[in-house]
Amino acid sequence: MNATLSERAIILAPRGRDADIAGAILREAAIDSVTALALPQLVKELHAGAAFALVTDDALAGADLRGIAGFLQAQGEWSDFPFILLTERGGSIERNPAAGRYLELLGNVTFLERPFHPTSLISAAKAALRGRRRQYDARTRLEEIREGAQQLRVALAAGKLGAWSFDLAAMRLDASKDCKAQYGLRAEDDFTYDDLIACVHPDDRELMKSEIRRSLATGADYDVEYRCRWPDASLHWVQVRGRPQFDAAGGVLGLTGVSQDITARKTAEETLRNFAAELEQRVAERTREYADAMAQLHEAQKLETLGQLTGGVAHDFNNLLTPIVGSLDLIRQKISEERLLKLVDGALQASERARTLVARLLAFARRQNLETLPVDVAALIGGMADLIQRSVGPTIALEVKAADQLPAAMVDPHQLELALLNLAINARDAMAKGGRLQIAVDAVAVDKDAELAAGQYVRIAVSDSGGGMDAQTLARAVEPFYSTKGVGRGTGLGLSMVHGLAAQSGGRLRLMSEAGAGTTAEIWLPAAAAAALSPPPQIDRAIAVTPSLTVLLVDDEEPARSSTAAILEDMGHEVVQAGSGETALHLFRARPFDLIITDYLMPAMNGLELAAAARKVRSSIPILMITGFADIAGTGANVARLSKPFRVAELAGAVREVARAAM
Repeated sequence: MNATLSERAIILAPRGRDADIAGAILREAAIDSVTALALPQLVKELHAGAAFALVTDDALAGADLRGIAGFLQAQGEWSDFPFILLTERGGSIERNPAAGRYLELLGNVTFLERPFHPTSLISAAKAALRGRRRQYDARTRLEEIREGAQQLRVALAAGKLGAWSFDLAAMRLDASKDCKAQYGLRAEDDFTYDDLIACVHPDDRELMKSEIRRSLATGADYDVEYRCRWPDASLHWVQVRGRPQFDAAGGVLGLTGVSQDITARKTAEETLRNFAAELEQRVAERTREYADAMAQLHEAQKLETLGQLTGGVAHDFNNLLTPIVGSLDLIRQKISEERLLKLVDGALQASERARTLVARLLAFARRQNLETLPVDVAALIGGMADLIQRSVGPTIALEVKAADQLPAAMVDPHQLELALLNLAINARDAMAKGGRLQIAVDAVAVDKDAELAAGQYVRIAVSDSGGGMDAQTLARAVEPFYSTKGVGRGTGLGLSMVHGLAAQSGGRLRLMSEAGAGTTAEIWLPAAAAAALSPPPQIDRAIAVTPSLTVLLVDDEEPARSSTAAILEDMGHEVVQAGSGETALHLFRARPFDLIITDYLMPAMNGLELAAAARKVRSSIPILMITGFADIAGTGANVARLSKPFRVAELAGAVREVARAAM
């Protein structure tokens, strides 16, 4: 691909001067761009080569998107083409119901709400360009690895070697077709560990078993020759070599190696042994190279995508690497082409869904304290009715029923809204051809229950007329990452989040479903005490207006610091940035500030230490601590706290409250 084309931006913004303005901003950032006048030209330019595309949502609304979908489906496994989508309402489903459809279509998409600051566009563009460059690097590595793997397959075939691996914990034997052929079996025949033992000549079985035990006990290579009887009763000689595989703690996982039919070549034992040892070493080297390249690829792609989504939760991103590490650990035990490709596909699919997965994992991990309030559930659902109806679409009839004189429920209203929206979307997916969605609320008294304490509860029942679940699926429905949806349509965390919210609130989630009879999900929440029945305050989603302040912003992560500064500046505040606690203290002593906003986890001096030092200079300075942790152990410091990730309105509200408290 032409290097100039591969690093350019394609702009599709047919309305007004949007394209000219965007192109000018990108030129200021030294990023080449080309403007597409219509969607077909955009698709043509995408096929010619680009680093990312900058598109306005009005260019996609009502358009034929099959061309873009075809381009994305046809891209190589190394590619996750980035889009920057300029929207009028942002990228949240609550404000922009079309965002979910664009996210599902485009995959790797960053939403940028108009009007935007040029710094925000440049930051998003540079992030997309960096991510695309990493994808190009990954493509080169994958090509090198494939070439090496092909050479290895040719070498194995040339040496008439079979490949096998043995999982000690599961007592599972996996064998290549060449390995099976050496035991007289076809490629499609089952070949278990018990089958292997049965076909070994009775006089050689103990030798074989003792060699396996010796290898697993000492870590030495497994090397044995024995006779085996084929299904046609003929007798053959097989030489088997392997090497123990260990986990990070030094525990034995199993054996991996090669096998060879040596019936006609018993006289060439030494030559064949040396050849097999050389090939075994090459297998280990190629496997390590492949694992290292894939780890670098997926870590880079996930960190890039998650960085765009969470806007400052960089300290928590490593938690998202767990499925990748697990997949790569499995790759080390598999050497057949089919299994390697399957693992690669699984990891790439996880990467494509990383943007959605970040937000859901952070919620599932409970990194924010629940702000439990006495909530009028019926009023909350009534306020969400329009949003839920837009989310499920016009083919699904929504019915809301609430019993009279309901008590308030003790729950975090924000998290309850998210849980109800998740259940509604699950119901929508179960009713592809339309149907009925009912949300009913009533009060239930519990005396004896294995899961709930005795008392009064508010029960929210979300029922759909979809296809339902069989018993096996229902039993696993709330397991994290378990999903029956197709690739790219779900993370398997929706019900897990609802279950976690109900349990943490002192209630439970109860699922009832039968195949063909729909599904009902019940959220049981403890009722508020009688004295707390006043309706909860309305959840203010508007951006809080605060008089202009001089803010000292402290964060060692430059991308997080820059994005937060841009938000504060858009609110009308003057922002002075510092990359460390020491720098911030120097600035604080040199000039007056109205507010300090600081990250908690920083090298050398963390946020609490900075707060204590600043209060020695000026005891009344208001401080807002930004952290990705639910609790800051042993704080005792009089500082307000804002959890990562946060929305613009939440940051504005926190600044307003801190400023108001300081008056």
